[in-house]
Amino acid sequence: MDHGKHGKHGDLLFEEESFRARNAVFEVSRELGTGFLEAVYHEALALEFQDQQIPYVATPTLGVTYKGVFSVFSVAKSSVASGSR
Repeated sequence: MDHGKHGKHGDLLFEEESFRARNAVFEVSRELGTGFLEAVYHEALALEFQDQQIPYVATPTLGVTYKGVFSVFSVAKSSVASGSR
């Protein structure tokens, strides 16, 4: 995929999804600027993902086995764009 003056972005596994997610992050950054707590940017990014119709998981979970016991942990304050492939 060619993105105009920025040229080819290389061999990313999810090139288009990565490009769209980065655009959403840059839009939030342009709109809010600096100085807010991380939670503000987290919520704004969730809104931007919705606006741009980018599927995402607002609070992903992570399954971990610790000393033989399997637990599922919530990865707090992380927005993860999810691929549709």
